[in-house]
Amino acid sequence: MRLTSQSFANDHPIPGQFAFCVPAAEGHVALSTNRNPQLAWHGAPAGTRSFALICHDPDVPSRGDDVNQDGRSVPADLPRVDFFHWVLVDLPADTTAIDAGAHSSRVTPNGKPGPEAPGGARHGLNDYTGWFAGDDQMKGDYFGYDGPCPPWNDSIRHRYVFTVFALDIDRVPVEGRFTGPQVRDAIAGHILAQASLTGTYSLNPAVPA
Repeated sequence: MRLTSQSFANDHPIPGQFAFCVPAAEGHVALSTNRNPQLAWHGAPAGTRSFALICHDPDVPSRGDDVNQDGRSVPADLPRVDFFHWVLVDLPADTTAIDAGAHSSRVTPNGKPGPEAPGGARHGLNDYTGWFAGDDQMKGDYFGYDGPCPPWNDSIRHRYVFTVFALDIDRVPVEGRFTGPQVRDAIAGHILAQASLTGTYSLNPAVPA
């Protein structure tokens, strides 16, 4: 299998229109258009009955002590953890592409509806659900895609790994408010093939995207 995008090239920066936040002269960041990028794949093996899609950032700080704090920076050697930006399952077996903006085209304070997604697929929760849990203006269940918004004072650029999985099942056995880790567990043993594409992003003007 091979996964490609018209929105960005592998190992190259993701344009700001596909991010949750962009750099700003005042306040460090501003909300962006938050569109999902275009994706296309081919070469799925015979026997594929559905596809799943996961986008995660493996470079999120494991501690928030320094995150977005003036006069401080998030050190490069800090251990990093996964942050899930998009969890999508039950894409029909004849699906070969997702159009830009088809699943997200703006920032939606207080969450995004789900799990229903276009074409009979289902969205899982992304990790902005937990990130905004203590923010009355933003808290809610965030289903589907929400793009990059790494700490504006992080000393490393972040990677955003989009992975499409060809599965031997019609429906992933998860229900309700499911998450990226739950989907990873549920599809283990059902993956016929997979393909990944990585984009990069930074909000720190001192760190190239």
